Amino acid sequence: MGISRDKWHKRRATGGKRTPFRKKKKFELGRPPANTKIGGKRIHVVRVRGGNKKYRALRLDTGNYSWGSEGVSRKSRILDVVYNASNNELVRTKTLVKNCVIQVDCAPFRQWYEQHYGLPLGRKKGSTKKEDQEEDVTTKKHSPHVTKTLAARKATAKVDPHLEEQFLTGRLYACVSSRPGQSGRCDGYLLEGRELEFYLKKLKSKKAK
Repeated sequence: MGISRDKWHKRRATGGKRTPFRKKKKFELGRPPANTKIGGKRIHVVRVRGGNKKYRALRLDTGNYSWGSEGVSRKSRILDVVYNASNNELVRTKTLVKNCVIQVDCAPFRQWYEQHYGLPLGRKKGSTKKEDQEEDVTTKKHSPHVTKTLAARKATAKVDPHLEEQFLTGRLYACVSSRPGQSGRCDGYLLEGRELEFYLKKLKSKKAK
């Protein structure tokens, strides 16, 4: 028995049985779910109706994520699946689907912020780490023109406190807005503001259970 999307095997809203007047048709077919996992990129091309193509992602480890308030997008590594409103099983199995909440690597966004504003982000004060000392953007020398530009930008350099906490951990919460099983991509946006607060509350209550 193949997967079918027809209505003939279903009962009416009143509970009565439908009499199927034909067998299954090609245009009523369904396909097994992609169940995209985190891992080295693996995509299958599926030929669909009209000779079109779908890109069935079986494994993905990176995606483009947009930082809405700053208006930038960066390719970032997917680290973990932390929340799914539809099914906790998809969190346990780390399945990537549209609208699931994941954690991505913060390095590309931190790099952009520090270069754009000339301010450190997500670095512990008084850190003795060699990397933090080497990458200290505040001690970097710039030309007078660049210094003036950075000084003007600093007026709008404020970051959401919840987001700043995440930069310290090295992981940012993001929401997937593409459909990995259809487009073969796992792109989305960073969670901020009230949406981030909402999901943080959900994650907190989930841990408390």
